[in-house]
Amino acid sequence: MMHVAILGLGEAGRLYAEGFANLGVPVVGHDPYQAHQIPGVERADSPGAALKSAEIVFSFVGARAAESVFATALPYLLPDALYADCNTSAPKLKAGMEAEASSAGKQFLDVAIMAPVDRAGARTPLLGSGTGASAFTEFASMLEIPFTAVPGEAGEAARRKLLRSVFMKGLAAVVLESTTAAEAAAHGDWMRAQIIDELAGDSASLLDRLIVGSHQHAERRAHETRDAAAFLDTLGTPTWTTNASTAWLDHLAANPTTEE
Repeated sequence: MMHVAILGLGEAGRLYAEGFANLGVPVVGHDPYQAHQIPGVERADSPGAALKSAEIVFSFVGARAAESVFATALPYLLPDALYADCNTSAPKLKAGMEAEASSAGKQFLDVAIMAPVDRAGARTPLLGSGTGASAFTEFASMLEIPFTAVPGEAGEAARRKLLRSVFMKGLAAVVLESTTAAEAAAHGDWMRAQIIDELAGDSASLLDRLIVGSHQHAERRAHETRDAAAFLDTLGTPTWTTNASTAWLDHLAANPTTEE
């Protein structure tokens, strides 16, 4: 069984450390800001101590610290070690770290976590790209981790994750805006039921209807979203995503296509 080091023991790092330990993986964790003990996980006081036996190093330190932590860890990596950066950060940053790793003769993996970690812990679905994809595939298979290697250099997995984030975070925003307004109008339960019914139906048909219908009926729908924003103003609730919808529909109305 490969030895694992985890840098960053916040929510995601802790869940992965705990999950790997439960799967029988030897795990060492390092985080100068998190003092809690994790069953089955050895704690190290420094990156060097954490990495001395690690064949796979996972970084869960957050996008802002990802590059500096990688630079600190790089000199301590074993000759055949794989560094897996699991932070959601810019593709260019991931590519730059891979270039540094390659110059030092190390393998690098750009990891995109594709679902909330609290659902499945260490077996959360992952995307990965970079020089370490092949080696990580073997590790993932051994532990039954859903892992998909995507072609290309480090940064390609990050590109896909950020594209997905546009949808997921945008969906969260429109749900927040609509349920907040509905609560203010005393129709919160009804609005939740409407959302659930839409999302529980034929998702492929819903997607087509949203895209095609917006192209075909942009002008009418823009009028509707303006009325909706005006109504939300009377409720005193935000209209940020409703206004963004109007901007998109205005754009489609001004630039018609043959979308059918």
